[in-house]
Amino acid sequence: MGWTRAVGGRGQRTAWGHCALGSYLTEHPLWPSAADSFPSRSRVPMASLSRALRLAATCPHRNPAQGLGPRPRTGGTGPTTEKSVPYQRTLKEAQQPSVEAQGPSQPLPRAASVVVIGGGSLGCQTLYHLAKLGVSGALLLERERLTSGTTWHTAGLLWQLRPSDVEVELLAHTRRVVSRDLEEETGLHTGWIQNGGLFIASNRQRLDEYKRLMSLGKAYGVESHVLSPAETKALYPLMNVDDLYGTLYVPHDGTMDPAGTCTTLSRAATARGAQVIENCPVTGIRVRTDDFGVRRVAAVETAHGSIQTPCVVNCAGVWAGAVGRMAGVKVPLVAMHHAYVVTERIEGIQVRSQPQVPWRAVGDWLVGAGPRPPPQVSDKFAFGLFDLDWDVFGQHIEGAIHRVPVLEKTGIKSTVCGPGEGGGVVRRPVAPLLPGMMLGGGCGQELAHWIVHGRPEKDMHGYDIRRFHHSLTDHSRWIRERSHESYAKNYSIVFPHDEPLAGRNMRRDPLHEELLARGCVFQERHGWERPGWFSPQGPAPVLPYDYYGAYGKRAHQDYAYSRLLADEYTFDFPPHHDVIKKECLACRGAAAVFDMSYFGKFYLVGPDARKAADWLFSADVSRPPGSTVYTCMLNHRGGTESDLTVSRLAPSPQASPLTPAFEGDGYYLAVGGAVAQHNWCHLTTVLQDRQFRCQLVDRSEDLGLISIQGPASRAILQEVLDADLSNEAFPFSTHKLVRAAGHLVRAIRLSFVGELGWELHIPRPSCLPVYRAVMTAGAKHGLVNAGYRAVDSLSTEKGYRHWHADLRPDDSPLEAGLAFTCKLKSAVPFLGREALEKQQAEGLHRRLVCFTVDEKVPLFGLEAIWRSGQVVGHVRRADFGFAVDKTLAYGYIRDPSGRPVSWDFVKSGDYALERMGVAYPAQAHLKSPFDPGNRRVKGIY
Repeated sequence: MGWTRAVGGRGQRTAWGHCALGSYLTEHPLWPSAADSFPSRSRVPMASLSRALRLAATCPHRNPAQGLGPRPRTGGTGPTTEKSVPYQRTLKEAQQPSVEAQGPSQPLPRAASVVVIGGGSLGCQTLYHLAKLGVSGALLLERERLTSGTTWHTAGLLWQLRPSDVEVELLAHTRRVVSRDLEEETGLHTGWIQNGGLFIASNRQRLDEYKRLMSLGKAYGVESHVLSPAETKALYPLMNVDDLYGTLYVPHDGTMDPAGTCTTLSRAATARGAQVIENCPVTGIRVRTDDFGVRRVAAVETAHGSIQTPCVVNCAGVWAGAVGRMAGVKVPLVAMHHAYVVTERIEGIQVRSQPQVPWRAVGDWLVGAGPRPPPQVSDKFAFGLFDLDWDVFGQHIEGAIHRVPVLEKTGIKSTVCGPGEGGGVVRRPVAPLLPGMMLGGGCGQELAHWIVHGRPEKDMHGYDIRRFHHSLTDHSRWIRERSHESYAKNYSIVFPHDEPLAGRNMRRDPLHEELLARGCVFQERHGWERPGWFSPQGPAPVLPYDYYGAYGKRAHQDYAYSRLLADEYTFDFPPHHDVIKKECLACRGAAAVFDMSYFGKFYLVGPDARKAADWLFSADVSRPPGSTVYTCMLNHRGGTESDLTVSRLAPSPQASPLTPAFEGDGYYLAVGGAVAQHNWCHLTTVLQDRQFRCQLVDRSEDLGLISIQGPASRAILQEVLDADLSNEAFPFSTHKLVRAAGHLVRAIRLSFVGELGWELHIPRPSCLPVYRAVMTAGAKHGLVNAGYRAVDSLSTEKGYRHWHADLRPDDSPLEAGLAFTCKLKSAVPFLGREALEKQQAEGLHRRLVCFTVDEKVPLFGLEAIWRSGQVVGHVRRADFGFAVDKTLAYGYIRDPSGRPVSWDFVKSGDYALERMGVAYPAQAHLKSPFDPGNRRVKGIY
């Protein structure tokens, strides 16, 4: 059983969880199997928790700079007289001569197909899954001994429900491996204990979140129950439930033994031919540059020799940054403290049957004390710990005692405070960040698939550091701030429209100050500040990060942006719902201007550009210059890596931001800014692998983009542009170079909201004058500024897809209703074609379906989809459509019988969408009910 709560936060975002301090309060024994595996040791009477509080209050405050290095195994501060942990024997053995003096545990091979660096949870899981996929010659190198870095002191909790469908799938795989697969394969017990999980809600919003998780769990077969305080008391008699709103009980959650799990993983991997070599620190990674200028891994260097390899997996945890630098890869990772205390045995607690109480369940209270600064972790650190800061930790104990009063007189047996962990992959070299033990099984499987098949099976975009622009990974302030806030909010309530306060204002487009003055409330997407919505209350700038008042910093007072953000901390419609409504209806009735300058803008040019375009893009983009095509990019499994627009260019002898100089063929690519870096990496990887003779040029920072959409857009732009905008002269899906208020721009007739409209792609110096000219011309036509909250609503209403919501790398365009983007009727080969043809022949086993709900109820995604009494999927994306005056939702559905999903199956069922345990009747649609004939984009009103 463990309790946790998180440090600091603002408004409702302040929630208890595994935070920047990352502490646990854990009842003995947290790892029963691990404790049972070590010889008995003397029990030193320890101070009670209440005494620890008194000592923390009376002891002089320590200098925050003190105690950041590893401490000895015994001794320390506060009431703890012995830092005993379940791995005490291992710690004592660590006093022996250094591993470098001992040498590697076995001779090094000359070569390996894959080298995994790091013998913690993620490294062992990755090696195991590589071996299961049949990879021969896979090798794991550990500088000390398995688990010696950070895995050995992890709490080992394993939950099944998180507010992310991808994470639910990853967690399910970890549980399957630890609770079933490993024991079946090896006959060894991993230390898995299925004692259930109990998650506490101390306010209404937390309980609402748990109800959302319960509904999502039904789509994945995860049993869970929302309990009343009385039911909670019956299940957990020692708990104080007087101030609870309820709890979420997940019977099949459990705990893992870190040592037992990693040992069993390594044995299972070596039984399949993999190797594990301990006591072998890596000193370097040799990288070569091939004939096409691509940097590729060639070998791993150690103090005992080099190993030739084409692939390195960086699972070095808090040392991942140092390993990444060996290959020239910057890993944006900051170590954090994890801390917990182990109490003496408590009468009435049955460890193997009592539900674990993760510490976010203690309650949602404001701590008032910030986390300790990130630790400096030596590369010699092994089986080590830091001193526990009782000034900070004492406040966590107060909450634990309030929740479980018997703890006040319970003795503390030991304390643990160690560094946090991360992980990644280095190949060519590339490094996605992956978490530790709870998600390790799922992430290890995806890493193995990535290495073997060139692509994870699931959507791992959120774990891939390639999604970050180099301007972010090169910036220490951004890394430091975002690491702090993401850790501090790790278990905060996840609200649909929350935004970070850390690492802001990194990338601002040329209209930023102008829009800020007009009341723009900005969102952050991969460093870019993009318009969210426009507040009538005036400017709300994002201020420098204040660390929530931690580290001696003064928290911002009267922070307008934070106040507006706090209004978003709800699972209902926010107070500014009607403001977004006005933006949407103005676009439908008159016109709206959207600043989309954060979009990625790339040029693909050169002798082989047409060959590259034919292979990269699912649609036929080999049309005459002046044409623009909406298309997808796929992976070899037919999954969607991107949706974007591709404009064919005429050759130009002179270079400019709007038209680069090139010979051969040229294309202009416009991609969503939140995934621009992901697109860039996919494009460059394919171009390198296929060895096309062409160039990819990034002009994202050099060009702005505004889009004018709505029935009045033609009339407005006709006053600004020097071109005929009639249907005959400027058809849909075409582009031209024109002048706007005297400035040369590229106008593209497109719509992402289902209206008549044009995009203007503008050189950066010209953005502000062109924008002002458009606003002046539009004043008499009712033109308004609108942000991405309106884009989300309008595009959902129209049925346009959003990548990373409706479309992911494991969703095919056929499943998503985008067959029209695939040139399957032609003979032209393209990446993913064979997979799509196989899908066509076998039938689609899931389809993306549009739903409308007549009752005005907010939906945000993750709601369960019921069909005729059976759960057939969950909602991926939802929003309120103001023109149809209904909530719309999109989700992939399956036939429970396992047969392909036909349109008759879709149309014949009775549907309901379950929101927080309540099912709302819904109607299924083959296409969006808004303008199904696409008349409005053609200018027919």
